[in-house]
This record gives sequence, structure tokens and C-alpha cells, in this order.
Amino acid sequence: EVQKHSVHTLVFRSLKRTHDMFVADNAKPIPLDEESHKVKMAVKLRTEYGSVLHMPTLKENLREKGGPNTGDPYGHKQYSGNQGQELEYMITGTHPYPPGPGVALTADTKVQRMPSESAAQSLAVALPASQSRLDANRTAAGVGDIYRHTGISERSQPPGMSVAMVEAGGNKNSALMAKKAPTMPKPQWHPPWKLYRVISGHLGWVRCIAVEPGNQWFVTGSADRTIKIWDLASGKLKLSLTGHISTVRGVIVSARSPYLFSCGEDKQVKCWDLEYNKVIRHYHGHLSAVYGLDLHPTIDVLVTCSRDSTARIWDVRTKASVHTLSGHTNAVATVKCQAAEPQIITGSHDTTIRLWDLVAGKTRVTLTNHKKSVRAVVLHPRHYTFASGSPDNIKQWKFPDGNFIQNLSGHNAIINTLAVNSDGVLVSGADNGTMHLWDWRTGYNFQRVHAAVQPGSLDSESGIFACVFDQSESRLLTAEADKTIKVYKEDDTATEETHPVSWKPEIIKRKRF
Repeated sequence: EVQKHSVHTLVFRSLKRTHDMFVADNAKPIPLDEESHKVKMAVKLRTEYGSVLHMPTLKENLREKGGPNTGDPYGHKQYSGNQGQELEYMITGTHPYPPGPGVALTADTKVQRMPSESAAQSLAVALPASQSRLDANRTAAGVGDIYRHTGISERSQPPGMSVAMVEAGGNKNSALMAKKAPTMPKPQWHPPWKLYRVISGHLGWVRCIAVEPGNQWFVTGSADRTIKIWDLASGKLKLSLTGHISTVRGVIVSARSPYLFSCGEDKQVKCWDLEYNKVIRHYHGHLSAVYGLDLHPTIDVLVTCSRDSTARIWDVRTKASVHTLSGHTNAVATVKCQAAEPQIITGSHDTTIRLWDLVAGKTRVTLTNHKKSVRAVVLHPRHYTFASGSPDNIKQWKFPDGNFIQNLSGHNAIINTLAVNSDGVLVSGADNGTMHLWDWRTGYNFQRVHAAVQPGSLDSESGIFACVFDQSESRLLTAEADKTIKVYKEDDTATEETHPVSWKPEIIKRKRF
């Protein structure tokens, strides 16, 4: 009995079969046509290397070859004056060219017959003084002859590479090198994620979320001014903490002590002792709403960022403000810490990302590539890289200097949050309620999700403010504008057959900026 499949499944299976059939031939170079290659190279020699064609040729070489035209594969005319004279020219790899034809180099410039590779890049000709006037008008057939006279066979160069030419300045030019066709990496297959639980209980937008290091519970902060602690396995509410007098914008649980840290639009940063469920410390100093916070992984330091355009570094125990990181010209929306340098990374509404020196309290690098506000930054758990999210693009960067890697284009919305797991799944959550899932290495967008709002909410209340993977990385939690927390998990039933990668090499382009 033949199993019936939907048209969608059949189309995708056919697509995958076609892809597997032709993937081996992808980006294979077209075979070279000798005749057209010769014409092309002759044109290039004339246009790009006219400045070195005045160089003298070697007479003895032409005699060995048996004629003036056999030495040059590209058909340049060779000058045949001074036929009866036996001339011996020497090649040097250590001095510049003579400034013009017939200018003699002195006797001390006599050089080795076999210049090294570096010397061959700055070849020059040494003429005996007595012959200089006689040979003033002789021209070279091409630099190929110079190579031959140093004992280097033109044909001994690697296949696919044209004759390496030398400019008047003495540098090897890559214009004549055969370029290798760029190959597009195939993305790793990831199973799709599906919604399996919606948790409600907050009375306002859920603005922030964090999972505790033991993976037993997670914590959320909301516009209803409360912090709620939930059981991760069952989704049941365990505890509500009140104390903030405005929206709670950031929460984080310490792995080094039984403390929970929170910040909010009331300018307050609080430290909660989870054994007593009470606030034990306040960190005073910000002049406006505090938008985010992070804990340093190896030392007792807390970093917060604020609408007052600064980030502040606090000593957790003494409550002292160690540094005020100033330099941004607009609200600082996100901050991240790591043990390696640079230890602090901030993203701001002034469109820049700054990498900071924790000890000096100064900026190491400012990244100005984004055109719009940077509201989200995420560090890869294994690679020495990070990503930043902005309405114009998601960009990936390399530490420690913030070298640009690639753009992830296609999530055309205000990106509020980014999360990544060690399997290379990057999640971007946006203000319009859409969530895109990407393959970190290739930047391939393998899934797009737009979950329905909870009953009773307006469609306009579709928005994702924060998302995080749990410690096992098998669950994805999102904090949303419809006052719910949504929990996603990987679809265990999915295979590469049922959900093939509809990947087209030509659309995965690593754009600059």
C-alpha cells in the first residue's frame, strides 16, 4: 500500500533529491579554453604590464628556442637587432629596475642566477657598461623570458595559474591569477522548534526572563512591577516578589551565590536573597531607567546599563560603583559579560556597540556598522564570537577586536532579543511577535515562528521582549507582550527527510556591512 503524502511533502522531497544529485557539481570551475585564455592573457599583458615591456631580452635564449616568436606564448613581437653579438645578461633579485632602457647597473650588482621566490618578485636587469649604449633600444618580449633566464621554467608553475607578472614597482600582481570560484557552505540541519506550553499569570507585559543554574526554575520580570518564579518542569507559579515601583526590565540569577538581581524603570537595582526572599542590597547611582544587567562569570561584579547613556560596574558585596562606563550618546539597551577580554560588551540606541576594558573602565573598540538602535547582544557559548541585533540586520562579530563576520538578513522588524545555544541555533525575537531561528555558522534562516496571542489579547499585543534557552538547551522560553511566557521544544518526530533544508547556495551571501 502506497502511503499518501501532502503535495508540500512531495515537493520538498523532490527538492532534496535534486539538491543531493547536483550538490557535488556545485561551484565547479568551467574547463579552460586554451585559445580564449591566450587572447585574454595577451590583452592583460599589454594593458597592465606595458610599463615593464621595455626590459631587454636574452639573445641566447632566442637561439636555443630556434626563432624570435617561439619564446612568447602570447604573440608579442620581439626585436631582432644586434643579431651577431653574444650577450650575457644577469638577473638580480635584490635591486630595483633600471629607471629606463639602457641605463647600466654597476659591477657590484652582479647577482645569483637563481633568485629566491621573494627576489624573483623584484627582478632587475644588470647590463655590462660597454653594452649599455648598443642595447638602449632593445625591448623585452615579456617577463616570462626573465623567468626563463633565471632557470625557472614557465610551465613549472602550478596548473590553473597564469604567468606571474611583475609590475614596475616590483610586486607580484594577483590580477592574472586564476580565481577559485567561491563555495557556499551547506547549513547544518536543525530540527524545527514547536510551541508546547503557554504560561500565564502576569498582569502586564513580560519584559525579562532568566533560568537558574540548577535548571529547576526560572524567573520573569514584568510591567506589572512583580518578579515571579516558576517551576520549569510543570510551569506552575512558585513565588511572587514585590518591591519595584515600575516595570521590571532585567533579572539574572547568580551561579556563585543564592542571589537574584533585578533592575527596572524606577532606576533601582536590587539584590534579593532567595533564602529569605527579601531585598538585601540596593545599588544607587543610575540617573534614569535601568534597561539591563549581567553578572561577571568569575568575579563578584554586576554590570548594569541605563537610559542615562552609561553602564555601571558594581561590587556585589560592598555595593560600590567601581566604574561608570561613559561614551555612548543615547540609552544603553543591553550589556553582556564574559571572562575573556573584552569582558564587557554594550549595545546602544546610538547604533554603536562598545567593547570595554573592565580594569581601566574605558572603551577598547567601538563598532559603528549598524544603522539603527542595537537592542540585543548575545555571546556564543563555545566560539569566541558574538551577535548583535538591530532593525537593519543581525550581525556576527569576532572577538577580541570586533572583526565583522557576516550579516543575517531577513528579520525585518525591531529585534528585542537574541539567544544562542551550543548546537549553533540562534534565535531572534522581534517587537511584532515574530521569531526567526538561524544556523549560526552559515546564517541560514531555517524556521520562522509567529505564535498566536493568548485569547482576550489584541493582535497588536504580539511582541517578544526576551528569550532564553534553559540550561539543558532543550527548551526555549520567550517573554511576550500578551502577558504570557511561551515554552518551545525541538520536534522529536522531525527528520531531515520530512523537513529538508530548502537551501539555495546562491542566496547565502556574506555581505559586508
